[in-house]
Amino acid sequence: MLVAKIGDLSHTRDMTRSQADILMRTYLTDKRLISHSLAAEACMRMIAKYFGEDEEIWGLVGLLHDADYQLSRGNPSRHGTLLFDKKEAEEIPTEIAYAIKAHNYEWTGVIPKSRMDWAITCCDQLTGIIMAVAQSVPSKQLSDVSLEYCMQKLRQRTFLPDCPRTQIYQCEETLGIPLIQFVTMCLEAMQSINTQLEA
Repeated sequence: MLVAKIGDLSHTRDMTRSQADILMRTYLTDKRLISHSLAAEACMRMIAKYFGEDEEIWGLVGLLHDADYQLSRGNPSRHGTLLFDKKEAEEIPTEIAYAIKAHNYEWTGVIPKSRMDWAITCCDQLTGIIMAVAQSVPSKQLSDVSLEYCMQKLRQRTFLPDCPRTQIYQCEETLGIPLIQFVTMCLEAMQSINTQLEA
């Protein structure tokens, strides 16, 4: 069983990956959102590995970060916080809960503090862009997306013009990871679970 390592042990709770997956699927029914959550989990695990951090804890952040997305539609200021009105969310470790709230900091006002907080903030939109890039290649397969093509589409302002890039680019300032390396990590992470994603 996973035990979150947090400074204040009075707030420590246990949560397994299986429990988190059930919680996510309880409130997400849209297949695209479930795929996005799985993609974010894979990216967070990859970034955690890069930093030598706990891949299980970081992965749970990715898996659960959008669990209340459907619940909060039409009320973006609650996205990231509405999940914690639910009894099932009581088992989410404190540091994971904070990262979930902070990934939508422009609306929630919960400012990212740790590398884990910033990692989910930076990779959140990128996973969506990578999935859309996969749809733009002839095969429509994520496995056929090259880094070069992905970077081209990321920098193309007419490609998904409503998808903000600012938070993605913050990977350099907040995580110290060059943009091209960050995109490489996330693309490879998502391609590693290609069969689980609804591209």
